[in-house]
Amino acid sequence: MRTFGAVLQALREHAGLSRQEFAELVRFSKHTVASVELGRRMPDPALVERSEEATGNTGALRKSVRHLARQPGLAAWFRTWARLEATAIVLYTYECRMIPGLLQTEAYVRALCADQLPPMDDVQIEERWAARAERQQLLRERPNTAFGFILEEHLFLRRTGGDEVTRELIDHVLEIAELRNVEIQVMPLVQQSHSGLHGPIRLLETPENKWFAYNEGQESGQLISDSKVVSVLQRRYARMRSQALTIQDSVSLLQRMRGDL
Repeated sequence: MRTFGAVLQALREHAGLSRQEFAELVRFSKHTVASVELGRRMPDPALVERSEEATGNTGALRKSVRHLARQPGLAAWFRTWARLEATAIVLYTYECRMIPGLLQTEAYVRALCADQLPPMDDVQIEERWAARAERQQLLRERPNTAFGFILEEHLFLRRTGGDEVTRELIDHVLEIAELRNVEIQVMPLVQQSHSGLHGPIRLLETPENKWFAYNEGQESGQLISDSKVVSVLQRRYARMRSQALTIQDSVSLLQRMRGDL
């Protein structure tokens, strides 16, 4: 990614464009452009195409981006979704298995990795956390992106990693809940009507107002672009927003759970 970023920066500078001018041309934030140029972020396909147009259509970017295959810490089947996630204007997540990656703490990630089978080595664990930490920057770097999370209460009651890890996790989730572009709701443990029993849901809207969904299994993931399927998942998520606790009640519940630890 660093090599691709260096090529992008060289072409931009050769075109006589400042980073701000270039960002306006390609319709991405200046910070996103900087992250790609410094090799900290995978380039979005739309960024690659617009960058080609802005720098004279040399073909260098299209050719070099093909070699960006490996992203340490991210499962191969998740990478396409991660690239879409990086530029989404709306991102909704319902999770019933574990706290989603965008909200995890380092200690929580390490606790999850400790139970991974087959076992992970130290390098893999470090890569896993580095990838999570990089993705989490989206919450603050993209203040105009709407993030919504519906989390099952039992994810906190399980106390993955122990009491101290859970205390830190709840504190972190409460901190993130204070961001204006983030809504966090808790689905109570006792709930007679629940529209999410089929499993986790991830939904996003691109800058072009196209909606995608993503489903993940044990060792695979599926990107869903079929509008009919996405529509069904949108309706389920919308129903769950009314079934879960309100944002204020969710915060109160998390605070009580934190006090009980």
